[in-house]
Amino acid sequence: MSQHGLPAAHVVQGNPDRRPRHVSDAPRRQRFPRAISRAPGNPLCSPEPHKPGDQVAKLYFHYSAMNAGKTTALLQSAWNYRERGMRTLILAPTLDDRLGEDAVASRIGLKAPASRFAPGDDLLQRVRDDIGGNGALHCVFVDEAQFLTSAQVWQLSDVVDLLQVPVLAYGLRTDFRGELFAGSSYLLAWADELHEIKTICHSGHKATMVVRMDGRGQPVTEGPQVEIGGNERYVSVSRAEFKKIMRRAGHGGVPRASQDTDEPY
Repeated sequence: MSQHGLPAAHVVQGNPDRRPRHVSDAPRRQRFPRAISRAPGNPLCSPEPHKPGDQVAKLYFHYSAMNAGKTTALLQSAWNYRERGMRTLILAPTLDDRLGEDAVASRIGLKAPASRFAPGDDLLQRVRDDIGGNGALHCVFVDEAQFLTSAQVWQLSDVVDLLQVPVLAYGLRTDFRGELFAGSSYLLAWADELHEIKTICHSGHKATMVVRMDGRGQPVTEGPQVEIGGNERYVSVSRAEFKKIMRRAGHGGVPRASQDTDEPY
């Protein structure tokens, strides 16, 4: 036995004061090995490693209640890209045609051209066609993303994964019944990053719910999920305020549509 209390063979010869090493003299592994895309023995994943510093595109979902400034944030981000000489594509659903033109506009007066899509459109092919006709694309923006279908959310994830183009989607999380929109539910499930855009209720608390109002200013608890409107039709409130409004309207719980479907309209 050595003075270290270990078998003599385990002590580095020639320097008894050094920290003893164990039997193996193999180099120590790096504490943080370079990340690889494939787990050992998994033939389904790409064997190509991600190199340090590689830019990896992501699918982002920015969600909020009504009148939180989603379109304003979208237009500001798109402007930041264009200001740096980078090309963007803004997508918007045909359902919301309040502008009467192929554009998106915010409540504070910002506006930009947009490409309209219908529920059956293939958004991956739309992006590929745009790149083929206009050259390199640096970012895709989606306004009113709650109106996407599940297939279109998957196609946007392909834009990210196959084309390496980041996608920033902006939309409502829930409808006037407190239920998730189809597009929002799949974005919440499949997006790489989720960001809440906050707004305020008249009670002073954070607004997370939306109330639909009729022509007399009374809350609506039944009807189709989608009815296009602005401040004259919808009010953003806190969850506690939403419950109070529903109770006053004669509903003790969350009202539900007569039939929920995957398609938003």
